[in-house]
Amino acid sequence: MTELEIKNLHVSIEGKKILNGVNLKIKQGELHALMGPNGSGKSTLSYALMGHPKYKINEGEILLDGENINQLKPDKRAKRGLFLGFQYPVEVPGVTLKNFLWTTWKNLNNGNSSFVDFNELFSEKLELLGIDKSFATRYLNEGFSGGEKKRAETLQLAVLKPKIAICDELDSGTDIDALKIVADGLKKAIEENTGILLITHYQRILNHVKPDFVHVLIDGKIVKSGDYTLAKEIEEKGYGAIING
Repeated sequence: MTELEIKNLHVSIEGKKILNGVNLKIKQGELHALMGPNGSGKSTLSYALMGHPKYKINEGEILLDGENINQLKPDKRAKRGLFLGFQYPVEVPGVTLKNFLWTTWKNLNNGNSSFVDFNELFSEKLELLGIDKSFATRYLNEGFSGGEKKRAETLQLAVLKPKIAICDELDSGTDIDALKIVADGLKKAIEENTGILLITHYQRILNHVKPDFVHVLIDGKIVKSGDYTLAKEIEEKGYGAIING
């Protein structure tokens, strides 16, 4: 069973320290919710885990099944089973969603894959998530609404089946229909044994998918961990109660 372990992680961007000793373990099949106010370092953690070159690890380790992956490039991390669902997915003009996923899926399988198998999987996931078939031929994120972008990210999660997925605010900018698709996608991914770090600012999505663990990140450090009831406490009392408590 794959395990992602974050040990005493300190990260800076352009000389500014953002993360100040993050510790966390995520196993396959677990859902961890990471909550925190704006500017607490949630997105920085997601980018650092995937190896974005702008984010410098000053201290600490990112371990995947016990192996230090601090120096691995993002594509190598993806091949090891890591996935990042973006808060602000970029537009890719001229590349359809289906072609993008086919190329990615093929690369992750080292080219040992058939389009017939992919097409069957792609169609199955579209139907399972209740996503319109017209999505397949649209250019990736071009002209997509906020909710459509998050649907596309959720579809990528479903098709690629990573071992560990970092989902950065997949619930932001969604209406109730898109939120339900995102939540259903997360549930199905967990059923297929993906471990998920769900980064969110609000408790709203946790009404639809219940986390095993909830962590609060403030000023670049996890200050409190608990079960689902911690998210309810934050909703009722705010982050101030956590900081001052």
